[in-house]
Amino acid sequence: MLRAIVLLLLLANLGFYAWTQGQLDGVVGVRAQGDREPERLARQVRADSVRILPASATTAPAGGPGEPALACLEAGPYTPAQISTAEAALQAALPPGSWSSVKNELPAVWMVYMGRYPNREGLQKKEDELKRMKVPYEELRNAPEFEVGLSLGRFDNKDSADKALTELTQRGVRTARVAQLSAPGVSHALRIPRADDALWAQVMALKSDALLGRPFGSCSK
Repeated sequence: MLRAIVLLLLLANLGFYAWTQGQLDGVVGVRAQGDREPERLARQVRADSVRILPASATTAPAGGPGEPALACLEAGPYTPAQISTAEAALQAALPPGSWSSVKNELPAVWMVYMGRYPNREGLQKKEDELKRMKVPYEELRNAPEFEVGLSLGRFDNKDSADKALTELTQRGVRTARVAQLSAPGVSHALRIPRADDALWAQVMALKSDALLGRPFGSCSK
């Protein structure tokens, strides 16, 4: 009996050794080495042609070889009285056709207005009242005719401002009125639609005084 057990253990050890060497892979159906990457690669068709690429190699370049980066530049706004001076500066410094003058029609701006208050204490009192009513507002700045005062909304036509005033009155707002913040007008800008590095350098060389203190920046959307 003991001899039989020893013989079985010996046969089991021999079988395990043969399996670990891969000699029984086709018999037992379980690979001793598993599906490791080198062996998978060896089973592929033309495995020697497979290469692992770095992540940078899969990213397409933004532009073609040697293609310059182009930028849209704009200076302004200028009033009708100022634009000729700024145009003269570009005519003297930049190539013809590289820039253009852009005219913008500005609509009137209407608002629901509260004021003018005699002092900031009066303004603060009204602000506290509007906060309690949860009515949005803004203090007017750079508008001497309406300071010290508050705007409860800006609109591009009087009808919209009148409608907003009616709604605010229904919410309990008193002493507000519709006023025209600014009249229709015209503004001008100077635009360089496609500035390469060389043109950019020429633009940067322009003195601020020549552009009336309005240097070039990225084009407005």
